[in-house]
Amino acid sequence: MLTLYQAFVMAEPPGIAAPTSSAMDGMSMDSMNGMVVTGMPGVGWSLQEAVVFVAMWTVMMAAMMLPAMTPMVLTFAAAQARRTRTMAIPTWNFIAGYLLVWLATGLLVYILGQAGSSVVPHLSSAERERWAPLALGAVLVGAGLYQFTPLKRTCLAHCRSPLAFVALHWRNGRFGALRMGLRHGVYCLGCCWALFAVLVAAGVMSVAWMLLLTLVVAIEKLLPLGQRASAGIGLALLILGVAVGSGAALMPWLAAAVGSGPG
Repeated sequence: MLTLYQAFVMAEPPGIAAPTSSAMDGMSMDSMNGMVVTGMPGVGWSLQEAVVFVAMWTVMMAAMMLPAMTPMVLTFAAAQARRTRTMAIPTWNFIAGYLLVWLATGLLVYILGQAGSSVVPHLSSAERERWAPLALGAVLVGAGLYQFTPLKRTCLAHCRSPLAFVALHWRNGRFGALRMGLRHGVYCLGCCWALFAVLVAAGVMSVAWMLLLTLVVAIEKLLPLGQRASAGIGLALLILGVAVGSGAALMPWLAAAVGSGPG
């Protein structure tokens, strides 16, 4: 579905930082001006494109978070079955509440992307080349620092403890299940938003970043040493951010272009 979206709606998937001039060789000026910071076409606000993007974003988040959220869903379903013997509908309500959080996040990403589309086309190639590494480096450093904050630790602790979450936040009925899903989605967003900011910065439809961040989230939430791994991930992000911002490391799309070049 994401491939179809990219093929029919997007021209290129840059991130918050636009590609450098060497990465844009051979592209027409119209094509460059049509790109925005989140991989969406810069043709102005469009309800149709907003709906498609938000839908695809929600599907993408559901796929990326599936390994990490499965224990929570199974724990909720088991608890619901013991209470009412009608597991299916309330469990789907729980999942719907969870997905609503990511749907709202997708809408915010779309709005920010369209706002950025009014800035990027006005930058010269030299300005893009100068500011692109700094923009992505800043996002990486920010995500690394967030890994060490109390809010990150609190949200991660809730996500890593399905039994505790269900016991502390249980609500009866379909609406109660929806509220529980919303609450879990908020904790999940609080845990992962900085990591997904990296996804947006590197290119919201970048399959390589999607797979990497899916693995990172699963490690944090599922492995016994997930809390310590979170600190290690933060340190890695800090180092990578400094390397990218200083120009010591290639931008993601430039590295891909070099790797796919002739010879």
